[in-house]
Amino acid sequence: MDSSELLPVGRRVAYWRGRRRLSQQVFADRLGRSKSWVDKVERGIRSLDKVSTLREIAAVLRIDAAVLLGRDTQPAVTAQGVERVARIREALSAYEIALGRPAARGVPSADRVVRDVEHTWVLFQHARYPQVTDVLPGLLAGVQRVAADDHERSRPLLVEVYRLTASLLVKLGEAELAWLAADRAMATGAGDPLLVAAATVQLGQVFRASGWPRAAVSAALAAAYRIAPLEPEDGDPGELSLCGTLLVQAALAAAHRGDDRATGELLDEAADMAAQVGEGHDHHRTAFGPTAVDLARTAVALDLGHAGEAVAWHERTTRRDAWRWLPLEHRAAHLIDAARAYLQADDPANAGRVLADADRMAPAEVRHRPVARDVLGQVARAPHAPATSIQLAAALGVT
Repeated sequence: MDSSELLPVGRRVAYWRGRRRLSQQVFADRLGRSKSWVDKVERGIRSLDKVSTLREIAAVLRIDAAVLLGRDTQPAVTAQGVERVARIREALSAYEIALGRPAARGVPSADRVVRDVEHTWVLFQHARYPQVTDVLPGLLAGVQRVAADDHERSRPLLVEVYRLTASLLVKLGEAELAWLAADRAMATGAGDPLLVAAATVQLGQVFRASGWPRAAVSAALAAAYRIAPLEPEDGDPGELSLCGTLLVQAALAAAHRGDDRATGELLDEAADMAAQVGEGHDHHRTAFGPTAVDLARTAVALDLGHAGEAVAWHERTTRRDAWRWLPLEHRAAHLIDAARAYLQADDPANAGRVLADADRMAPAEVRHRPVARDVLGQVARAPHAPATSIQLAAALGVT
């Protein structure tokens, strides 16, 4: 690389570091480098001439290495995704309710908006992320206009659409914007423990995606124990589903912090609640039940460094009939975790196999999620990588 290429690379690193809300010190710590090293890279004083270093930086920033190099080989879906996210950002920038603007002509009826929100959740749970991103800007505008006329009655609907928005944005690697949507959900639900608990599910996801596991644990537990029954058998299924899902969120965050004991205790507590709820339900968009809890055991074992245990939980749990009752989005997301587990267990063949399963089941989960694309790149670069993974990575421009 010559000096004219080096400075833009450093600027891209600084830009994406800012997008991920990482200070230079935190970014340096995650790379195992000094803050001075990061500062010199971002100012173009130090070159990035090793592919391995670029990949490390890209992994921490949750982007493809090609983005740092400014290559024009990124798939068209990436550019389209940026435009779609920009429209969601614009919709979230409206403050119809707070500003007390008069209702615009053509405001949809509340019943119509309820149906639209339900339909968009179905699209999300079928991992139709491009369609959801197309629909969300208009849906956000419609819900906000309806709520401007009758805010109190529209609060549950507002929370639902903000939760949906946050969930989608976390999937797309837009944690900063997802935080805004989750914060809106929390503020809208304030004063209603169930609405707050529902919003906190997405808030916990945002905190984990942002690298703040301590905040995720604290928020999830506060919301969970606010609605928890004294005994699981006394709880309402909806409340138990929310409470149990929040305990799972707290466990995932605790695992990220390396806290084996807290992780196990939280999942065991969630399992007790799941036994009361049973399988095949989707109270408050949680898909909570025994199978969901055991799938989470795969993810926490992976974060705790127990790859063999993670693989065992995956293989055991996905043989159940209830596995097929979960939303496509949930199953495909789990398969991404399973691919990571197989990679850590030095089994790229099975990692490629479950990625191919995820791509057949829910293509957008693999093709539009930065985390999934990163896993695909790792599989494709592995010795003896499956041909299907290499071909898919090449087709998507994943390096």
